[in-house]
Amino acid sequence: MPSHTLTLVLAAKRGTGLDPLTLHRPKAAVPFGGKFRVIDFTLANCLHSGLRQVLVLTQYKSHSLHKHLRDGWSIFNPELGDFITPVPAQQREGLNWYGGPGDAIRQNRYLLERSAASEVLVLAGEAIYRMDYAELIRAHRESGAQVTLAVRGRREPGSSVQPLVMADQDSRILGLTAPQADAAAVPPADDALATMGVYCFDKSWLLSVLDQGGEGPDEDLGVDWIAPHLGTALACGYRFGGERGRVTPDRYWCDLASIDAYYQANMGLLRAEPPLDLYQADWNIRTYQGQYPPARTVPGAVSGTEGIFVNSMLAAGTVISGGGVNHCILFTRVGVRDGAIVDASILFDGVVVGEGAHLRTCIIEKDVRIPPKERIGFDRKQDQERFTVSPQGVVVVPKGYRF
Repeated sequence: MPSHTLTLVLAAKRGTGLDPLTLHRPKAAVPFGGKFRVIDFTLANCLHSGLRQVLVLTQYKSHSLHKHLRDGWSIFNPELGDFITPVPAQQREGLNWYGGPGDAIRQNRYLLERSAASEVLVLAGEAIYRMDYAELIRAHRESGAQVTLAVRGRREPGSSVQPLVMADQDSRILGLTAPQADAAAVPPADDALATMGVYCFDKSWLLSVLDQGGEGPDEDLGVDWIAPHLGTALACGYRFGGERGRVTPDRYWCDLASIDAYYQANMGLLRAEPPLDLYQADWNIRTYQGQYPPARTVPGAVSGTEGIFVNSMLAAGTVISGGGVNHCILFTRVGVRDGAIVDASILFDGVVVGEGAHLRTCIIEKDVRIPPKERIGFDRKQDQERFTVSPQGVVVVPKGYRF
């Protein structure tokens, strides 16, 4: 069944809520969980769901994302009609780049027309979750709907400000409303639903919508594309985390809308019972990781004290030499030197923490070298003079920063 589906993964956004992590890469390429990129979760869902024809629509500073797709996701044989292919903006429709998700689809209409697929699955490649898309497609076909969108509880963990959905007891969509900044405007019902950026369209109906559409960016497909056609088309909701589907229903979804949301999503992985279990064997997350030696701890050259880590994730190539790491996520090739202490922090690839330095509640970008005796995360005013500090006090040291 999934072989009759063409999948479009939207991965063109910068994701300004994650600045400065997205100054040099799109949101879909932001590192997550010690070894992954954000897009890996959507692509892993495609892989486990039997989807083998995947187009990734890219634009903003997409080189690192294209490289990651090449190195980690060149796993299908195009001669068999299977592919995961990046599709950068090509100005096929006028002289503009992608103006938004709807415009990105509109500009690649020719890829829909040439496909033999009967459905088009549109996915946001910028959220962290597990989902069996094959069951969504099955529900879409059983309902006879022109479009089916995944929905989740508005008050469930990981929720942010998403368009709201009104549905009847048969899951037919009655209305969609744009997100409201005013919390008082959010319906108080505990069963209020929100969109997830996951849509299954009948291809013929989608093409007719493209024929009727204007030239705007269409920032939300539910509000801008589906809502105006509810009087003439059948739209249904598919409840995320239900009993259908092969994936264990952990019901976790997070769109990483801010630095604080990103930080909390990573730290959640360190709980004794994490809301998202990366070690779940029946739905593993694929990625690319370089051929680095195993992580290890060694005594410090001067102090002779053994390097230690407590309740932390250490990726390959990491060496803790006489330092201490507590409740942290360290990506590949991180070095923590003698006497350094790193607490409740996320260190990207190649970060080196100098002797005697002390970091707390930090995100340190790729290849940054922390000088000996440096202290970050203890004086908010001083940190704000040098770095980005989130509302909840997470300090982000950007890529290329020189002390």
